[in-house]
Amino acid sequence: MTFLVATLITEGKAKQLYTTENEEVVRVHYLNQATALNGKRKESVAEKGLVNNEIDSLIFNYLNESGIKTHFIEKISASDQLVYKMQMVPLEVVIRNFASGSFQKKFQVAYLKPFDRPVHEYYLKSDALDDPFINESQIQALALATPADLAVISRLAEQVNMALRQLFAKIDIDLVDFKLEFGKTPDGEIRVADEISPDSCRLVDQETHQSLDKDVFRHRSGDVMSGYRTVLDRLLAVLN
Repeated sequence: MTFLVATLITEGKAKQLYTTENEEVVRVHYLNQATALNGKRKESVAEKGLVNNEIDSLIFNYLNESGIKTHFIEKISASDQLVYKMQMVPLEVVIRNFASGSFQKKFQVAYLKPFDRPVHEYYLKSDALDDPFINESQIQALALATPADLAVISRLAEQVNMALRQLFAKIDIDLVDFKLEFGKTPDGEIRVADEISPDSCRLVDQETHQSLDKDVFRHRSGDVMSGYRTVLDRLLAVLN
């Protein structure tokens, strides 16, 4: 089956979405682009799109095979994949297993302090507002999601976290925290959507505590693609 690119739907920080000849399917093209500060800093990074597409495809295929419903269909080229078209829930869900980033700064706790239970946080997906923190009461007041929606989202987030922690533990990487987004199918089923890659995860080598994710770009602390390629190579060793 072929899916011909038709029209650009939208362009984000690191991806472009195109229509296909099937109105229920979208083609995702990964860009060789890195951003920080919510898109205010942007740089071209060679081969980033190829590596992120491969990592994301491996992870979403792993989730599908683990029985977790996602938008992912298949990888179709080095930089492209097909996904089901979703009505996106305008929330970012952050799951934290260790203290880092804004949580560490806000509460002044030790870097990589492990949590007894994962911390779940919601953020309104809005570049104009810098993706502000939002609680469940505010989500319902703004009619962004129903209590039933949030229950499903929370359950899926827990399932994804458990599956990914087990996967990354096999390759000697700690899943520090990560961002998830969710969408609804035409019949209202909520699925995991968007992207799971070093762009959206904090990944730390268990032995060296070296960052293998976009924090390297954020903090200008080295070659960002070295970490991304390390993640990809280790995933390929256990998933292929």
